[in-house]
Amino acid sequence: MKQIILAVVIAAFAGQAQAASCKSQAADKKLAGAALTSFMKKCESDATAACEKSSVKLAGAAKTSHMKKCVADAVGN
Repeated sequence: MKQIILAVVIAAFAGQAQAASCKSQAADKKLAGAALTSFMKKCESDATAACEKSSVKLAGAAKTSHMKKCVADAVGN
């Protein structure tokens, strides 16, 4: 139960830390084609790395859930 609560708290802070999603940043920069694809891949990998750091103390389903939500929020899905 503590892990689930911790995951929710971490996800809330991670969502606030990433103010603008990758999709909104790409739209602001008016990217298209290969530039958009490259930007989105880099942004998603950066988000995954940041989310991985914030989920160090989690394990199992709590970590999986946190990672999925954290990356999705950062990317803008």
